[in-house]
Amino acid sequence: MAITTSIAATSFSSCISGEDYGMFIRKVQPLMSVGTGKAVRSRPMMKNVNEGKGIFAPLVVVTRNIVGKKRFNQLRGKAIALHSQVITEFCKSIGADQKQRQGLIRLAKKNGERLGFLA
Repeated sequence: MAITTSIAATSFSSCISGEDYGMFIRKVQPLMSVGTGKAVRSRPMMKNVNEGKGIFAPLVVVTRNIVGKKRFNQLRGKAIALHSQVITEFCKSIGADQKQRQGLIRLAKKNGERLGFLA
C-alpha cells in the first residue's frame, strides 16, 4: 500500500484538525482496497537438485528422455529395490543388525547421488 506524501500530508493534517474527513476517506479508500478473491497457491517445483551432477548424470538424463519419465521412474524404482535387497542379503550373511543395514542403504543413496544416478 503506497500513499503519496502530498496526499498523506494534506489529508493527515486535515484529519487531525477535524476538517474535511469525507475528502480524506475518498482519497485514502481506493489505496486501501483489498481484493477478496480466493488465494491461489502456487504448485511446488519438483525439480531434481542433482540434475547434471555426477559422472553418470548425462547418461541418466538421455535415458530418461528416450524411455519417458514414467517408464524411467518404474525402472529406477525396480533397480533401487533390487539393490536394497542385495544390501539386506549381504547384511544377513555377515550378521549386521537393522541399524547397520539402514546405514548401508543411506550410504548407497548418497553414493548414487554423487555419481549422478539420481539425476
